[in-house]
Amino acid sequence: MFPKPKSALFPNTYAFESEPMVKATGFREYDARWLFNKEINLMGVQALGMGLGALIAELGVKQEIVTGHDFRGYSASIKYALISGLMASGCKVHDIGLAVTPMAYFAQFDLDVPCVAMVTASHNDNGWTGVKMGANRPLTFGPAEMTRLKEIVLNADFNNKAGGSYQFHENFPARYIADLTHRPTLKRKLKVVVACGNGTAGAFAPQVMEKIGCEVIPLDTELDYTFPKYNPNPEDMEMLHAIRDAVLAHKADVGLGFDGDGDRCGVVDNTGEEIFADKVGVMLARDMSAIHKDALFVVDVKSTGLFVTDPVLSSQGAKTVYWKTGHSYMKRHTNELGALAGFEKSGHFFFNKPFGRGYDDGLVSAIAICDMLDRAPDKSMADLKNALPKTWSSPTMSPHCADEVKYGVADAVVKHFEAAEKNGSKVAGQKIRDLVTVNGVRVTVEDGSWGLVRASSNKPELVVVVESPVSEQRMHDMFEAMDSVLRTHPEVGAYNQKI
Repeated sequence: MFPKPKSALFPNTYAFESEPMVKATGFREYDARWLFNKEINLMGVQALGMGLGALIAELGVKQEIVTGHDFRGYSASIKYALISGLMASGCKVHDIGLAVTPMAYFAQFDLDVPCVAMVTASHNDNGWTGVKMGANRPLTFGPAEMTRLKEIVLNADFNNKAGGSYQFHENFPARYIADLTHRPTLKRKLKVVVACGNGTAGAFAPQVMEKIGCEVIPLDTELDYTFPKYNPNPEDMEMLHAIRDAVLAHKADVGLGFDGDGDRCGVVDNTGEEIFADKVGVMLARDMSAIHKDALFVVDVKSTGLFVTDPVLSSQGAKTVYWKTGHSYMKRHTNELGALAGFEKSGHFFFNKPFGRGYDDGLVSAIAICDMLDRAPDKSMADLKNALPKTWSSPTMSPHCADEVKYGVADAVVKHFEAAEKNGSKVAGQKIRDLVTVNGVRVTVEDGSWGLVRASSNKPELVVVVESPVSEQRMHDMFEAMDSVLRTHPEVGAYNQKI
């Protein structure tokens, strides 16, 4: 018997070393995130492994799984605790060692293994850990699987049995790099800043970009799990500004920034201006739909309205569906619809054949951006960006809101704007033209300006994004309209960044 996990234990006590601790809120909508030693301990991670193995068996999937870990001071120990739990449940474990998350997804295909459990806190600050899981490649778990996993783990409803085993795959990254670079080299000479924020991608991204024919300017590619400069998150302005400075100093064609686990890519153009990922998505959609007739794209509700209104996409027969934010939701819907690609504002891009295998990989995104530039030899990255209709859009802004209350606050905001639409009330001085409530609420007013509020899927935060096709002032008006509603909820705290 294995004891039921406790929701809280204190470090440096007998109980902490003798019982599992797993805080329930760590089971998110589509992956798992905890503060290590505050919300989960190593015995708790072991329980997670047993629970995951039991769920895989329950789903009727072969108990064989790929695992790897990101570059943090504690990730390896967490992975080995997870492995011990998986093996106890009867799983055959394939360990690929230190890896970016998409390398683990690739290993599912390359090793012909059905399941994955990647130990990573992605772009979360140091102190966080987590696991991205799946049992049906190229998809990762959604709410149904995560809810069932939570039940199994918290009730210690394990079904342990003999038969588990372990195999370490030596130098697996070489296979991943060979797969990405087995292609023609670029015809155009591109000078590229490759920024990794001292995160895991630094071990792999520079050589991949060199092998496809880029001149690489490395920026913070040395691995350092203290993240001495800034958190490796290409949505944060601090990282984007560091990339800007390097692009301008080296007169680079483009700057590419990778997040902590390498499944996202941020972009800075040759003038040093950051291009938010949804706009990069529009640029790639233009490029791809010129080659592939009647292309279908899936984008998340945080993304620019240009996917619907862009005249070039319309003339090329491209169609776009808006869907729920979250890499797991987006991956699944892109797969279900057989779309050419899915684009999420956070920088998770999902390319189906012939561009990719359906999972999110920041290096596949980076290669697609370089190919787009290669197909437009007389255009700079700024030229391609400036060819888009002008809009003013915010970065992703996240006010603090505890995990226990964030969904309730988001629901209340949805109801507020549904009532406003019904009553004909004005938002930022105009009537509501359209409400999308598939994930929080996206409010579009008469002039096309819009604002979004939703609950973050993986942090104790809300998410706010605004955009206007009219002016910077109208973007600010929409932000004030969204924020004024949030300020009626005392549970909503300070923002991580604001326009």
